Amino acid sequence: MLSELLRTNPERILAKPPVDHRIPSGIWALGIVSLLMDTSSELIHSLLPVFLSTALGASALTIGLIEGVAESTALIVKVFSGALSDWLGRRKALALTGYGLAALSKPLFAIAASVDMVFTARIVDRIGKGIRGAPRDALVADLAPPSACASRSILSAPFSARCSPWA
Repeated sequence: MLSELLRTNPERILAKPPVDHRIPSGIWALGIVSLLMDTSSELIHSLLPVFLSTALGASALTIGLIEGVAESTALIVKVFSGALSDWLGRRKALALTGYGLAALSKPLFAIAASVDMVFTARIVDRIGKGIRGAPRDALVADLAPPSACASRSILSAPFSARCSPWA
């Protein structure tokens, strides 16, 4: 029977089932929010050293310390945020908290009248970035369909560990 089926319609036997390669709307939403938040951060942070030095009279050492402490804070918080996300399993709440902190810090840059206020706004912004990073990435991995995990997919690199045959 199989040989007869192969002779009459071999494509039907060898054809793979259709695979849905569409990206889920949740991933699109996270991507757009992330793009907009990163754009707003880059707009502010690219002008921040000029603002600090010209308007507030900060030295290069002060600007370097603010930037270094802020970026270090983001990286340290990201480690704990990722572990907390895995432990609690509440990725969406952590990501929203991170985005909320970062959004609340943006107006502080506009009303900053001292280096201390800029430093506070920068730290709050980077804490928000650290909190949202790992849970957002894990949320995207959770939302990704199995077909997006194939090596031929554009989504394969970020999720290769989750989607590997050994995971």
